[in-house]
Amino acid sequence: MNVFYEGQVLWSQIDANQHMRHSAYADFGAQARLTMMESLGLDLKALLKYNIGPVLFREELFYTREVGINERIKVSCELIKSRVDGSRWTMRHEIFRSDGVKAATIIVEGAWIDLEKRKLAALPAELMEHFMNSPQGHDYMEEQAKPKN
Repeated sequence: MNVFYEGQVLWSQIDANQHMRHSAYADFGAQARLTMMESLGLDLKALLKYNIGPVLFREELFYTREVGINERIKVSCELIKSRVDGSRWTMRHEIFRSDGVKAATIIVEGAWIDLEKRKLAALPAELMEHFMNSPQGHDYMEEQAKPKN
């Protein structure tokens, strides 16, 4: 398992039913994703040098077990689909409780955006090499880049 976040669930992340609120799962997934990218050399400083940032098109969460206050969790992150050029990608996060039980799976689909033009962009070659070193899931699939019209 490729763990990129470990931490404690805080009071502010609990809902009225006394378990972790839905948006906290997404927040933990985002933190794991950013930590994973930073470990590859894709930190915010490197991305901002090229005025590029990640953008999400879809985020889907599957809840399987409750997580309570003060529970310690681990969050994994792995690439499960990518275009050959890395321009679009899909990542999977799994959230595990301290007892080893999987509490949730998060699937995100994203791409890269030019922060000035506000249009989708490809990563520069040097950053693309880093991105393609992302941990890959056992079910990883590579897609061909779509031709430009």
